[in-house]
Amino acid sequence: MPEDRQIFPNLTVRQNLELGLKRAGTFGRWTFDDMFTLFPNLDERQHNLASVLSGGEQQMLTMCRTLMGDPDLVIIDEPTEGLAPKLIEQVATLLDEISRRGIAILLVEQKLTIALQISRRLYIMGHGRVVFEGTPVDFAADNAVRRQWLEV
Repeated sequence: MPEDRQIFPNLTVRQNLELGLKRAGTFGRWTFDDMFTLFPNLDERQHNLASVLSGGEQQMLTMCRTLMGDPDLVIIDEPTEGLAPKLIEQVATLLDEISRRGIAILLVEQKLTIALQISRRLYIMGHGRVVFEGTPVDFAADNAVRRQWLEV
């Protein structure tokens, strides 16, 4: 998933989504209806040019366009960065749905609650190296790692 919201500003929201399809008119696990259900703002603006979307809406569009290609793995770097709390909730819901549909996610995220919500396996990095590797349950039990690397 592009980190910097690489939308096509002179195309409509719907046209941006169509560009994500592997083959024109061919849907995989995701449809327009799925995207518009998960992000009602995109439904309301599907015929608008992408250039008029807010930054958060552009982030939603980028994520949805990626999913329209029916990937087996999604690599996402800081999907909630700079988003309003309501949009953060929608992104968390989307990440849950991606996982529920059997798509692997490699997520780089500083918001621990979101990472813990969808993760089956965690890697905590500090000073350029992995300082913890394990399940969310393992992480919850490791007070030393949480204290040293994540708590202020």
